[in-house]
Amino acid sequence: MHPPETFCRLIDQLMSPSDALNEGPDRPKALAMLNEVLAREGFEAFYAEDRHCYLRHTGTNTVTVLQPSPHRPLTAVEVKRRSDLAAYLDKCSEDELTEEVLLPLFRQLGFHRITAAGHKDKALEYGKDVWMRYTLPTQHILYFGIQVKKGQLDASGVTKSGNANIAEIHNQALMMLAHEIFDPDINKRVLVDHAFIVAGGEITKAARNWLGNTLDATKRSQIMFIDRNDLLNLYVVTNLPLPESALPPTTAVWDDEPPF
Repeated sequence: MHPPETFCRLIDQLMSPSDALNEGPDRPKALAMLNEVLAREGFEAFYAEDRHCYLRHTGTNTVTVLQPSPHRPLTAVEVKRRSDLAAYLDKCSEDELTEEVLLPLFRQLGFHRITAAGHKDKALEYGKDVWMRYTLPTQHILYFGIQVKKGQLDASGVTKSGNANIAEIHNQALMMLAHEIFDPDINKRVLVDHAFIVAGGEITKAARNWLGNTLDATKRSQIMFIDRNDLLNLYVVTNLPLPESALPPTTAVWDDEPPF
């Protein structure tokens, strides 16, 4: 559930820290009065690190943001968060990439019924690690499958350890688009409309071209790529909290007395 963008923009303007009167820039009194009203609709207002006021749905923890653009210049705080997330992508597993980064990101972007297969159900994946759906303004529903790879996707004959070959992704993409999924909300089996290929590393231009040339025109229009840079920028501008393992270690601060 998302409030109208105009309403979110109005709240942000009215709660600007520069308009504080008889209170600090955090505006605790104004925030308390606003949240008393918003709580009736299941929302709460809060200030993020960028000092803008956002709304959060208390049931799903989804934050309302104003059409984030991953192509805009990042602030100094966002650059630091991007660096911390990049370090996390270097060390996390494929399942952690899916559960700690992709699922919160797509949920924040407005996708619903996001279902991850997990390693226990690998035999039942049929080429997709995650499936989800998106409701258009016309109330039509599109279904998406996601194939996740932790490392780089390339088109070389001999693939380095940690990387994936695009030929393997090609087979999984065809399987993903051809196999039905069961949507329990409508009690029907449906086909995936589009497939996201997501990589924690780079998706090389050669790999994209190879897949585009191999797929026919119909299938080609159904494939979309999200590589490392896209993932980092999207995650940061949507103002999602970093995974716990991605947070920088806190420095212990001792009192005047030594700890012994």
